[in-house]
Amino acid sequence: MVDLNSMSLKELKELQSQVAKAIASFEDRKKLETLAKLRELARAEGFALEELTSLTATRKRAPSAVTYANPANPADTWSGRGRKPRWFIEAINAGKSRDDLLA
Repeated sequence: MVDLNSMSLKELKELQSQVAKAIASFEDRKKLETLAKLRELARAEGFALEELTSLTATRKRAPSAVTYANPANPADTWSGRGRKPRWFIEAINAGKSRDDLLA
């Protein structure tokens, strides 16, 4: 066993550097081993690992249907989800109802 108390600061820092490299190397080896195991498991089931991991990627939502349209510019629309657009707030403040702004 190494006697840390008898080591100089320079020796301790060198040891620290070696330990950090050894840890990183160990983690890299474990990741590669695990990846190989996962690939083999996927292959045994008739899949490529990449095929399976693409299934868990974040799925995109379908765009929401247009619910409201700006009376001044009908191309300016809002689904009714999320933050209210400025034109919607201004129209409501001007006395229009939500029903008046339906697309």
